[in-house]
Amino acid sequence: MAWPGLCFCIITRHIEPLRNRETLSAHSPHPTPHLQLAEAKAPKTNCRARRYNGRLSHSPLINLESPPKKGLLMMKLTVIPGDGIGPEIMAQVIRVLKHVNAPFEYEEHVAGEIALQNLGDLLPHSTIESINKNKLAIKGPTTTPVGGGHKSINVTMRQKFDLYANVRPVRSLPGVKCIWPDINLTIVRENTEDLYAGIERMVDEGTAESIKRISRKGSERIARYAYDLAQKTGRSQVAIVHKANIMKMTDGLFLKTAQEIGWQYPNITTKDVIVDNACMQLVMKPQQFDVIVTENLYGDILSDLCAGLIGGLGVVPGANIGDKAAIFEAVHGSAPDIAGQNKANPTALLQSAVMMLQHVSETAKADAIMKALIEALADVNARTGDLGGKGTTVSFTDAIIQKLG
Repeated sequence: MAWPGLCFCIITRHIEPLRNRETLSAHSPHPTPHLQLAEAKAPKTNCRARRYNGRLSHSPLINLESPPKKGLLMMKLTVIPGDGIGPEIMAQVIRVLKHVNAPFEYEEHVAGEIALQNLGDLLPHSTIESINKNKLAIKGPTTTPVGGGHKSINVTMRQKFDLYANVRPVRSLPGVKCIWPDINLTIVRENTEDLYAGIERMVDEGTAESIKRISRKGSERIARYAYDLAQKTGRSQVAIVHKANIMKMTDGLFLKTAQEIGWQYPNITTKDVIVDNACMQLVMKPQQFDVIVTENLYGDILSDLCAGLIGGLGVVPGANIGDKAAIFEAVHGSAPDIAGQNKANPTALLQSAVMMLQHVSETAKADAIMKALIEALADVNARTGDLGGKGTTVSFTDAIIQKLG
């Protein structure tokens, strides 16, 4: 079942996530019974690192041991619970994925602050190897320590795996209070270049310099991704957001390259919008936008601006797509102040899991989860407190699973 305005679509080129599927024999173990649908008590959470099945883990909540169903073609999925509330919301997302018999074999690995504390590295080699092998990952929110020269874990992962397309669907959801109830757009952000490339230097003691790098290759592939996405999802317009009136060489190259790609899609209207004007237009009349393609910094800002229009980062999914891997993640913070209190909202990460299911062509399962999520969000007794509801992390997930049947 398709939900108008609520379907997430990810365009993938040259990725073969199905290569690690293995056909299960007819003698596979019996399937695990359905999870309890009654509200569970808030589990006690100990977010300190511990050993879990021989691996370092900080998440006693996540049960990855689940016998696969007979006859399913399974693929391996790297699971990174993250920091703060990450393990709690990841545990609930895994519950939902198991309930719909998502065809995954789960491999848990760490990244972020917990990895730095226990392994001395924000992104351990074992995590990198798992993503390289599996080509598919789901990631909870991670914390990058402030100061000390640590590079953002998210930026590091995007550059390490060349995840050049950050895809952020922005949809108004029933039951979620927001400024605009009818927003339905997608932001496609170049993920590897621009000021986020981290090319900086001190010119002298009182002057710092940061280099903005834009390439034709980077601009071409993100523009083509955006137009392919628009074409596949029946969108009629792509807006190129830039500041070429001031940065005539860098943003000028991005704009010119994206326009040249747009000429190859005659059925899609192209318009270019200066970034400051785009911010104003998104606040005043966001309905005029279908797909936005833009550079790294502008995309980061516009994505959060649009999230604020529909209820905040807690209801917005995200995906990072490259030619060799894809990582789906919650874009909100790790919220350590509420970690372990059964208050966290898993909506954003669950929608990212929906995007992941669509990415691997499990559309029916994705649609079923999205339908159940929408129904649960409409119930004040089910949705979590941050959305004005009376539910908890666990009871909200229970409601979603109950509606899945």
